[in-house]
Amino acid sequence: MKDVINKSLACLVVFFLFLCVSLIFTGTVDYKSRFLSFLPQLNNSTFCRTGLPLRVYMYDLPRRFNVGMIDGSLSDEIPVRAENFPAWRENNGLRKQHSVEYWMMASLLYNGDGGGDSESSREVVRVMDPKLADVFFVPFFASLSFNVHGRNMTDPDTEIDIKLQHEIVEILRGSEHWQRSAGRDHVIPIHHPNAFRIHRDKLNASIFIVADFGRIMGISRLEKDVVAPYVHMVESYLSDNDEDPYRSRKTLLFFRGRTVRKEEGLVRAKLKRILGKKEDVIYEEGSASEEGFRTSTEGMRSSKFCLNPAGDTPSSCRLFDAIVSHCVPVIVSDKIELPYESEIDYKEFSVFFSVKEALKPDYMLDQLKGIPKEKWIKMWSRLQSISHHFEYQYPAKKEDAVNMIWRQVREKLPALNLAVHRSRRLKVPDWWRRR
Repeated sequence: MKDVINKSLACLVVFFLFLCVSLIFTGTVDYKSRFLSFLPQLNNSTFCRTGLPLRVYMYDLPRRFNVGMIDGSLSDEIPVRAENFPAWRENNGLRKQHSVEYWMMASLLYNGDGGGDSESSREVVRVMDPKLADVFFVPFFASLSFNVHGRNMTDPDTEIDIKLQHEIVEILRGSEHWQRSAGRDHVIPIHHPNAFRIHRDKLNASIFIVADFGRIMGISRLEKDVVAPYVHMVESYLSDNDEDPYRSRKTLLFFRGRTVRKEEGLVRAKLKRILGKKEDVIYEEGSASEEGFRTSTEGMRSSKFCLNPAGDTPSSCRLFDAIVSHCVPVIVSDKIELPYESEIDYKEFSVFFSVKEALKPDYMLDQLKGIPKEKWIKMWSRLQSISHHFEYQYPAKKEDAVNMIWRQVREKLPALNLAVHRSRRLKVPDWWRRR
């Protein structure tokens, strides 16, 4: 025991001697840096920038690739700036659903005027020096191009869309920024399932902004891409302050929309046969018109649950209409992926059924009727607290849809940088892919 004490005292004496000598000869000792020298060197890591906005360089493309499809009054060569950025036309109907590309571009053009979010709450900032960028944004309105230039795919105008796609591929492949990372750090919105349909496989290393993975499963994946919400078509329910919403919402389950769809949406016609004549259920055919949206708004606001079966792909705009109407979503889709799921637990305000479960006679209705009032009220309250995450607006505001999307892009940076750094030093094809 004495030996142990003696050795400890000796160590203390040596330590204090070291301090004295250091003070005499160097005047100071940086103990923190000496200690941190034993830790991994993270000083140059991008990911220490916690709380700082994502730095985005945006390609300066001619107007025909983006806002020229909304307002063609200006020359194609006039640069797009905040002062000449056209307002979105609210009567653009179905084009609005997939207008994510427009709102993302707008957020990068915002110059600080007009009551947007403060600098401290912004998730993204545009940088003019590409060397400072975390990612590169490609402002090609691929979804709008599909809708504007021959939407039925047999129209001769479709050639305009195909030509724009080809031009974008050529621009990107000729860019030193693209070549540096093979496009891995490029952000490209392709929200409509048919957006960029001819050439998107040539850009599939990039971060795609998608609605779901229904038609792009072969070239897109959750690990690198970002799922973004549709732009909702019904008005947000801003005055939903009823003392007893459970009682005031008389309808148990509401659905209004097209019942004849393709692929994933075939379930809609089957559900109509099961639910069409059930008491406490509204299941009706509807179209995407102003009158249709008004009817849907009224129906959702007066219902406890809103049915959200898959459309032609696993997702549909109806889910986001239900969220901003504070109508608890009932999601019937086996392959759906949801926005911001790393931050939001949809089980807190939604009910999920597999297609097989939903097609069992009476099963789904029995489950919904069995949800106690207290639980429904809790889900309704949660919808009120998260619905702002699904609002697209200009200028963007704290934690709205655009800021949430940019935050999701930032989450991709670690994997993105790993892929870029490895690709630069590999001399042979990636051996992992050959296993």
